[in-house]
Amino acid sequence: MAVFGAPLIAGALDPGTGLALRLPVETILVLLIAVAVPDGVIRRVVAYAFGAVTVAAALVALLDLSFRGTIDRGFAATEDWRAVINAYKVVQDVVGPITAALAAVVVIALAVAAVAVVGRCVLRCARTVSRVGARGRMAVAAAATAWVILSVVGAQHPSGTSVASADVTTTLVGEAVQAAESIPEQEAFEQALQDDTLAGAPSGELLAGLRGKDVVIAFVESYGEVAVSGAEPMAGITQVIDDSAARLTAEAYLAQSAFLTSPTFGGVSWLAHGTLQSGAWVDTQQKYDALISSERMTLSRLFGERGWRTVTVNPAHTEPWPEGEAFYGFDRMLDEQQLAFDGPAFGFARVPDQFTWQRFVDEELSRDDAAIMAEVSLVSSHTPWTPTPRLVPWSDLGDGSVFADQLDDAAAASFWPDEQRIRADYADAMQYSLGATLSFVEAYDPADLVLVLVGDHQPSRVVSGPDADNDVPITIMSKDPAVFERIEAWGWDAGFRPSADAPAWRMDAFRDRFVDAFSGAG
Repeated sequence: MAVFGAPLIAGALDPGTGLALRLPVETILVLLIAVAVPDGVIRRVVAYAFGAVTVAAALVALLDLSFRGTIDRGFAATEDWRAVINAYKVVQDVVGPITAALAAVVVIALAVAAVAVVGRCVLRCARTVSRVGARGRMAVAAAATAWVILSVVGAQHPSGTSVASADVTTTLVGEAVQAAESIPEQEAFEQALQDDTLAGAPSGELLAGLRGKDVVIAFVESYGEVAVSGAEPMAGITQVIDDSAARLTAEAYLAQSAFLTSPTFGGVSWLAHGTLQSGAWVDTQQKYDALISSERMTLSRLFGERGWRTVTVNPAHTEPWPEGEAFYGFDRMLDEQQLAFDGPAFGFARVPDQFTWQRFVDEELSRDDAAIMAEVSLVSSHTPWTPTPRLVPWSDLGDGSVFADQLDDAAAASFWPDEQRIRADYADAMQYSLGATLSFVEAYDPADLVLVLVGDHQPSRVVSGPDADNDVPITIMSKDPAVFERIEAWGWDAGFRPSADAPAWRMDAFRDRFVDAFSGAG
């Protein structure tokens, strides 16, 4: 019966509760109220309001389950609306706009239909109870008494699930409590933004140790600790790094590596970007919104004030991004449109990373009017990690149409992929992203390059594993030994990938340590 079953859906979607025969208090309450009022407008309002609340709780529970499976935290209604929109865009890029729109319409239609069905069932039950008079009211009262007794004695199924259910109430109250608890935390964060160690720092010797260098911070999508674990199927990633490292070392490149603890997991990459750039721990969308509205100093803005030309390259940006200039201080932003890729779209990652690097070289790195500080976002390793491009000779890249044949041969994402395939697809995508980046360094050998190669977050649990932490690899590479003399005290591992025992910092510590290391006479 929908009246008793619908309120149990929110609990059934909780892995800690599961599906079990239970007595929902919300059903008892709505029947008590519906029977107490005469059949008419008020009863219908009560019935359909119950339907709406029940369906809303089920949707929140479903979103919570989805968020925990992808970004390893629960859904927060007050701040995660943007993440839902971005998730829809990912689906749209994978299955196409028409299919995605149809799926959205179906979901909305099902939700509305569910509200209507549950509401009608409540009305029917209320009329039945009213029709049998005292016996009906006694039955509802007995159910209420039974719920109270079961709740007081803590009656449970063998699985440990409480027989007396209040899943709808628990779900919605939990969201409300979470929203209330986030208020003081948000206020403390906004206050901390104003206590910026770089705000009043003397400017004379800031970043002096990098003067004349082209400094590039390259964020590799989903490049997490699991990628350098060496376990199958990740061994191919290690091989790509090590093979490239051997050739780069022969060309006099040096590198040191460690780990940073990201504020996010499985997605919401911009939280990591904001954290590393600002030195503030940005682990929610609300905090990110506050950050980009503040005067907090970013690395890119600091470099700009010291005379570098600042650029961001992000092929995932398809819409105007005013905060790129207003907050981050970028002089130029190369988005999907300005990259002018004329090849096929590879799912969400429309522009292959190799083409992104090529356009960065053509548009910015080849200029000799000023040193460059750039933030480059590499997105070919974005979920769902398929289809994945293949490297082509750099001289053949052209406008990107060379990739057309590859897409014809690429494996499409399976609707019900298994865990083994997902991990293999991730490994393939990561080999491509890292291979394209290290190949860029090999092919162009920029004389004054200081490359900071860093992950934004771990991939989702299906790849990272149930016990994975939030650590991501970071590597600094350059031909100049003086760069590494500056960071000798950090104690990082020598080489192009960190060992399991490499130091791990919180990502918000990087900005100040980086600026301190490369400021002053040295």
